[in-house]
Amino acid sequence: MQRSDLKIVSARWLTWLVTGLLVAALGMAMRVAPMEQSMGQVQRILYIHVSVAWLGLMGFAVMGVCAMLYLLHRNMAWNRWSQAANEVGWLCSSLTLFTGSIWAHAAWGTWWTWDPRLTTSLLLWALYSSCLILRGSIQESHRSARITSSLALLGLIDLPLVIMATRWFRGIHPTSPEMEPVMHFTLLLNVIGFTLFFSLLFLRRLRQLQTDNLLRKLELEALVNHPYPPLSAAGG
Repeated sequence: MQRSDLKIVSARWLTWLVTGLLVAALGMAMRVAPMEQSMGQVQRILYIHVSVAWLGLMGFAVMGVCAMLYLLHRNMAWNRWSQAANEVGWLCSSLTLFTGSIWAHAAWGTWWTWDPRLTTSLLLWALYSSCLILRGSIQESHRSARITSSLALLGLIDLPLVIMATRWFRGIHPTSPEMEPVMHFTLLLNVIGFTLFFSLLFLRRLRQLQTDNLLRKLELEALVNHPYPPLSAAGG
């Protein structure tokens, strides 16, 4: 078996392992963890909500750091890292708002309220979305990278606001609810499972972006070396 085949097999086994861990974590959240008395079954969405919320914050932090490195070195490789974090982080941020609204409806009787934690989380999602829109609408690669990197650095200001909103501002979002040991373990397992799963998505998307960049370079080299198609033989 060649080295490339070993890499493919290893990647598949890793994917299945991480997926199995995530499924097991979700199974514990849905079946094993005890039901919270006041909210009932809907409380179980907390395990997903906390996990994707953490990843939404981490994704923007990675995007911001990579954006800063691009602005310092003007290396498009860092922009590809930033773009991969942008796309995966946007998905996590969207899931955070979606699962949070379900929890809020059960806890507060409304799908949305302008609580400081919710408001700053919505702003984070808007920053994610703005970067995605700009990446798709600006054709020139370095100009797109400069603008989105600047916006990502500006958006880093929102991260501590999201994290500390329940402590710095008066709101109704809970800080850290009391949980039984089994619930704590289930939450930790879900955080690990979701982190590994979305890390795989991030690496896969980064590999796609790197491959696409390589193909574009090869196409450009082919056009430079062979600007015109070969002429067919007369009568051929």
